[in-house]
Amino acid sequence: MTTQTTRTYWLEHAWLDTNVEPGVVVEVADGRIAAVRTDAPTPPPGAEILRGLTLPGLANAHSHAFHRALRGTVQIGSGTFWTWREVMYSVADRLTPQTYHALARAVYAEMALAGITCVGEFHYVHHAPGGSPYADPNAMGEALIAAAAEAGIRITLLDTVYLSSGFGAQPDEHQLRFSDGTAEAWAERCAVLKERDHARIGAAVHSVRAVPADQLATVAHWAEERRAPLHVHLSEQTAENDACRAAHGCTPTRLLADHGVLGPRTTGVHNTHLTDEDIALLGDSGTGTCMCPTTERDLADGIGPAVALQRAGSPLSLGSDSHAVIDLLEEARAMELDERLRTRTRGHWTAAALLRAATADGHAALGWQEAGSIETGALADLTTIALDSVRTAGPLPRLGAETAVFAASAADVRHTIVGGRHIVRDGVHALVSDVPSALAEAIDALRG
Repeated sequence: MTTQTTRTYWLEHAWLDTNVEPGVVVEVADGRIAAVRTDAPTPPPGAEILRGLTLPGLANAHSHAFHRALRGTVQIGSGTFWTWREVMYSVADRLTPQTYHALARAVYAEMALAGITCVGEFHYVHHAPGGSPYADPNAMGEALIAAAAEAGIRITLLDTVYLSSGFGAQPDEHQLRFSDGTAEAWAERCAVLKERDHARIGAAVHSVRAVPADQLATVAHWAEERRAPLHVHLSEQTAENDACRAAHGCTPTRLLADHGVLGPRTTGVHNTHLTDEDIALLGDSGTGTCMCPTTERDLADGIGPAVALQRAGSPLSLGSDSHAVIDLLEEARAMELDERLRTRTRGHWTAAALLRAATADGHAALGWQEAGSIETGALADLTTIALDSVRTAGPLPRLGAETAVFAASAADVRHTIVGGRHIVRDGVHALVSDVPSALAEAIDALRG
């Protein structure tokens, strides 16, 4: 992913942690930022010019790449999360390593076009239909890692434990290909996965309903030994909370705490339906929260207590999850706007705080602590947003952060740079020549 070259970029405007600066020079060597200089009103000779507002690369902390094939198809008629899940399973049933690679490559290219430079792939479709392992037991995960490389972005493969259809019940026919049988067998398979320049390996507990309580500690220990990120779907649905109380006499958050799953390298995804005690457990342990507002509203999940979680000590990150849309700027503003609807008050986060969730804190949740900022030593991952589109034209440049969060969209991303290399230039992907066609062909192959 990194390159052995030196480049100089001149950023017309740059978001430097808390404020927007005009005229910033960024020098890149071997894929990292070697120097940052402000007060450069004109580009130095030979510099590549990035007009607009440049941010650190965006981190999509929660993705199920194959859900992209559902876009539009699940919007017909009414239903709930649980009826949506049946449609999702029908797509999962048709995945192979080859079709998943083609789809994920196109989806990750779409992410690059949206300014995303790193994705956390919550990966649980491990085996062939019926549950038989492929000749390479990690064929599906390897397909995702290769797809990210070919799309030019970084990936944290969050290899996911999924053993039960619900609190000890056997997997159903759709879920057989998700299961390794035991957490120990999952750990043995995952131990074979190797990290690469563009790829890191993490772990995930699908949910407390899908991993028996007596096997949670095995997953937590695996992640702790490797100092790897550990993610878990948490309290997305009230039905999960009710079933957990019936089975264990406590909330899912308390169950995870009692089995050593919570901690500063752990991220709870959604964290929607929590008690005050749950919020305190997550905050006191430093467990992160990944909000996925476009999916949470698309599936009618509810609005999670993001403000209370952050105040309690839970860092916030953002994900596009089911890919109803792929737009981290929309996820950022949706977190604020959803909270406005819930409370009927404005201004819960500054634009800078929302951008931090989409950049530095998202990367940290995925184990890329050296990414997500424009500073010396950081990975040279950059996203430039046009300030002259029909959405962004008008405000003063010093309001660039507010414009980016509250007006811009993925369509306004002009450049995406990963490791100092242009992946998207002037809105065109450098590695995948026709992303819409690649998406259409991959999705047609699944439906056919």
